[in-house]
Order: sequence, then structure tokens, then C-alpha cells
Amino acid sequence: MRGVVMHTAGDVRVEDRPDPEILEPTDAVITLAATCVCGSDLWPYRGVEPADHQVMGHEYIGVVEEVGSAVETVAPGDFVVGSFVISDNTCEICRAGFQSKCVHAEFVAQTIGTQAEKARIPHADGTLVKTPGTPGPELYPALLAASDVLGTGWFAAVAAEAGPGRTVAVVGDGAVGLMAVLAARELGAERIIAMSRHPERQRLARHYGATDIVEERGDEGVEKVKELTGGLGAHSVIEAVGTQESFMQAVGITRGGGHLGYVGVNHDVQIPGIELFFAGIHALGGPAPVRRFLPDLLERIWAGEIDPGLVFDLTLPLEDAAEAYRAMDERRATKVMLTL
Repeated sequence: MRGVVMHTAGDVRVEDRPDPEILEPTDAVITLAATCVCGSDLWPYRGVEPADHQVMGHEYIGVVEEVGSAVETVAPGDFVVGSFVISDNTCEICRAGFQSKCVHAEFVAQTIGTQAEKARIPHADGTLVKTPGTPGPELYPALLAASDVLGTGWFAAVAAEAGPGRTVAVVGDGAVGLMAVLAARELGAERIIAMSRHPERQRLARHYGATDIVEERGDEGVEKVKELTGGLGAHSVIEAVGTQESFMQAVGITRGGGHLGYVGVNHDVQIPGIELFFAGIHALGGPAPVRRFLPDLLERIWAGEIDPGLVFDLTLPLEDAAEAYRAMDERRATKVMLTL
């Protein structure tokens, strides 16, 4: 099969890779219908994380081709959406709603790489969710978003306890931040402040439910949000970037007793303990347990209640993956879908 391999920073190639096979009775092999490039893929692309002939990709939708003897919930011919973290969905941690910390957790990006024509998915029953029917290509972007960015944005909004009567502030205007805006709206937030400097992303944020746009960053951003909230800060804050500035900005705009949901992949963030201590806030985050939310999200997409697929503003064939990475790195695209 053809698949994406990152040889080193900035060097993305589409190469022949071995066809996946059933190795364990809990496995499934799927033929992908679409995949995409994630903002987190840019960290190794930019040299922030190491990359040495690394298979790439962790977002995926497709059709089940073959299943192991122990798989019960999906069968050949089913169209499925999978989480970016493998989980059995039965262990004690999974049952508590944190499938991304399953005792069998495995990051799809590290060992499987779904920027490819096919993929072997371990623990298929606990990782894959069958769609209500066979979708047409017009639904592919929305369903693909559910595999990571929608589920991650949704978890961030839940972790921040977004809901009726709450003011929500979202730090980060990438795909996850935009999905967090959508999630906050769906959860009933009264006011949603999107922090963004990019006109096209601002437009999409407003489409998804943002009531206010703040372009300032750092201390100026903190002051602006406090100005908009009567000096108190937001009830619910979502951090969807992962840098020192973005994280401390998120802490700064969370009101005392408020809730911070952080899902930006963290890189060298140093949190001064004394600042966190005196902030007096709740904080919950990390890799999102997307599998927890997938059944509900797929139902909402299928019913036409939400359209997360609008975050894809460029579509390219898999063979043009190198251009997809360049477009996102140069901020010419928010998120790129790769077709097969």
C-alpha cells in the first residue's frame, strides 16, 4: 500500500509500505476513505519533535476489510470512524470515560500511521464506531473531523464545564480551537470568546457560535478578556495550542473557581507553581478520550445537527501529502483532508 513517511524534519514522502494484516484476534483491517494532516503533525515537521522514518497520521475513516476472530461490533463492509488512541473500552479507566488512558492505550500516530491506504486497528471493538449507514463522500469531512479534532474540542469544552449561563474563552484558532467553539455552543454556553488574529478563522469561529473575537495575546489578551467579563475572567477556558504563552494566557483568563480544559499538545511549557496556586482554578486535560464521545458525535453529524467538516479548507490526494504539510506549516490551510 501507499503511505506517508516522515524521513526527518520537513521531509515528507509517500512510499510503498507493507499491507496491514490481522495479527491478533481483536484486530481489524480497514481500507481508508479519507485521512488528514493534524496540527500536531507539524511539531516533528518543524523539528520540535524527532522524526526518523516515522509513519504518519492518526485520523481516519473507512470501510472494514477484515476482522479477527474475537471482533464482535464491526464486520467487513461496515463504514467506521476510529479514535486516534487505541482502547479496549472495557478496562476500569475506559469505563470511567478516559479511553485515552486505557491499559492498552496505543497512539495511532506512533505505530500505525493512518495517512495511508489501509490500516490495522488493534482492539477494534473498543476503538472503532460504526456509522448509522454508509455515508456519501459529502459526509467524509465531518466524519473525519470526529476522529480527532471534533472529539478533542468536545472534550476540552466538557473539561472546562462549558454550559448554560457560562462564558467560554477559547485560546487557539486552529481546527481544535474551532471545534471547541462548536462544542461550547452545542453544550449551551451563553457567551463564547474566540481568541484569533486570522480573518478566515474568525469568520468560521463566528459561524460555529463565537459571540466575541479577541485578537490580543499574552498579557494584553488577558486584560481584554477580563474587560469583556467585568474584570472576573471566563467561567470556562479552553487551551488548544500548547505553548508557554498560550497556556499562561489561558490560566490568566480563567476566573477564580473557573475551569480550564487544556488539549493543546504541550511543548516545553513551564507552569510556575505559585501562579497556578493563586489562580484558584480547576484544570483537566491531556489527550482527549475521543472514543467516549464518538457515538454521540456521529449521531449529531448524521442528523445534520453539526457540520465540523468546514474546518477542512483544502483537499488533496494522498500522493500530494508533502504539499499538504507545507500548506499547513505556512498557514495557507487550517486543516488538509487527504483523499484516497
